Amino acid sequence: METAFTRHANIEVPLICGAMYPCSNPELIAAVSDAGGMGIIQPISMSYVHGHDLREGIRLIRRLTDKPVGFNAIVEKSAKTYLDRMRKWIDIALEEGVRFFITALGNPDWVVERVHAVGGFVYHDVTNRKWAQKALDGGVDGLICVNRRAGGHAGSTPPQALFEELSDLGAPLVCAGGIGDPEAFVDALGMGYAGVQLGTRFIATTECKAHADYKSAIVRAKADDIVLTEKISGVPVAVIKTDYIEKVGTKAGFVARRMLQHRKLKHYMRMFYSLQSLWQLKRASLQGMNYRDYFQAGRSVEGIDAIVPAGDVVTSFRDALADKAA
Repeated sequence: METAFTRHANIEVPLICGAMYPCSNPELIAAVSDAGGMGIIQPISMSYVHGHDLREGIRLIRRLTDKPVGFNAIVEKSAKTYLDRMRKWIDIALEEGVRFFITALGNPDWVVERVHAVGGFVYHDVTNRKWAQKALDGGVDGLICVNRRAGGHAGSTPPQALFEELSDLGAPLVCAGGIGDPEAFVDALGMGYAGVQLGTRFIATTECKAHADYKSAIVRAKADDIVLTEKISGVPVAVIKTDYIEKVGTKAGFVARRMLQHRKLKHYMRMFYSLQSLWQLKRASLQGMNYRDYFQAGRSVEGIDAIVPAGDVVTSFRDALADKAA
């Protein structure tokens, strides 16, 4: 199926393996792209979880596949040191031939300028019309529509309603959230989306280096086991309900909540939560249930019943789309 998104991304199957901290390892990214979808490089995962210099990590992926890969650029401006590092990472990605970028959490205009200069494309994560319009004003080529069924930082709107809210903006829309099986993939494209983005489904694959406990938790979980916690980043994040989650709760404390509501202090509180949770997420994801288990996942767990090769996921989705077309 050819869509505006597949033309922008130069891929065969309108499917993205979303960038995931800490689960985006080079082997997973390459496997998805090699099968006809698009794997997305997450630079923090690449360097600080899986131990690859970014440039060498991209070259490792290139040795595994010659198909296109994308790059995730979080462009939030509250931490200047981080933003400076992101600018260097983007330059490296461009030098290594990456031409599809997904931005999030800030004004993407400077990324658009750099990427468009070499003929690439930029899509931006959005959860509602306000942020979608701002991203389009910044020059992006398409929108990653994060709905209420997504893992990680989920939106608040169901997939169909979000499509209807954004469909008149004239940009390709990619459905992000709730896609765990071929039927859901076909349904999303049937709504009018130009593509889909999956995260949780690709954690439960053989190429992903997440711990077996994490993968098993995804296979066992049902949609009702997904809860939102404020204790990872200060804003609601979708995770699997575990004994640890039930023990510590999902709401920020009184002082933290007041700081999160303050115009200036909220950035410091979110940074505190993020630094604390990044380490916990990394330990739980890579070392299993003996550690504090924040297992990020979306409601797509309902359609995931086995750990399979990532290429098989892409193939099964492609085949389901072909069967529907026939």
